[in-house]
Amino acid sequence: MDLLLLLQQTLNGLQLGVMLFLMAAGLTLIFGIMDLINLAHGSFYMLGAYVTAWLVGLVDSFLPALALALLLTAAVGFLVEAVALRRLYGRDHLYQVLATFGLILFFNEGIKLLFGPQPIFLQPPVWLAGQLPVFGAPYPVVRLAIIAVGLASALLLWWLIGRTRLGMLIRAGADDREMVQALGVDIARLFGLIFALGAALAALAGAMAGPILAVRIGMGEDILILAFVVIVIGGIGSIRGAFVGALLVGLVDTYGRALLPDVLGLFLERTMADAAGASIASMAIYILMALVLAFRPRGLLPARG
Repeated sequence: MDLLLLLQQTLNGLQLGVMLFLMAAGLTLIFGIMDLINLAHGSFYMLGAYVTAWLVGLVDSFLPALALALLLTAAVGFLVEAVALRRLYGRDHLYQVLATFGLILFFNEGIKLLFGPQPIFLQPPVWLAGQLPVFGAPYPVVRLAIIAVGLASALLLWWLIGRTRLGMLIRAGADDREMVQALGVDIARLFGLIFALGAALAALAGAMAGPILAVRIGMGEDILILAFVVIVIGGIGSIRGAFVGALLVGLVDTYGRALLPDVLGLFLERTMADAAGASIASMAIYILMALVLAFRPRGLLPARG
């Protein structure tokens, strides 16, 4: 096996992993703290990609467009939580599933009305469009930037949750929301901020995916499934678990798709190896999830309490 190929696929796996972490971090905060199953979380990923692409066309500058897209998506998230989801807390999860599935349809049709049914493409800025030599071979700068932004976001989120007063309230709300409310904290506003933060993280992942994937309607549903796998592997409500689980899922999925056909080709006829490799690769992350749950039913790094 070519060592250079392995190193490049490791970088690809890390890039997928940090994008999944941004999705899973917001999802696990919302699920673990607010006890809300939010199937519409992927819609904020899609919204972030579309709004960033639209704003880049307006202001012709990537970073201001990205910052404004994150703020707008966070505001939409805050509004959705206040208007549509706040009354669902404490109710059966079936109500939450049905309501957030309805939001998926609402966002998909809204995006179609605003931006049209055809996919659009988010052009990266000039300073992200080239390649850099990594391990002796050219590697896209935009993918390196995604890895850097994802790791920086993970550090910022760790600081926010573990070292700030807001993070203290978030952790306390996860352990005993009634006691926090009795101490005078506005739980409704706190939950709104948590939901807005989760929406902004999903939007950041969507904006980073824009330059390497087609921005299209329904793109959030595909990555949402992977995000749920990540939080189950890492442990529901755990940011550390989401980070570890995301990296594992990213690497396993990337290695499986890139390397399994070649490995199986050592033992099988080439056509059969390609078909078997593709089939096993598509199942690899679910096999990983089953193995983790068999030995660690609460995930690798479950949240306390």
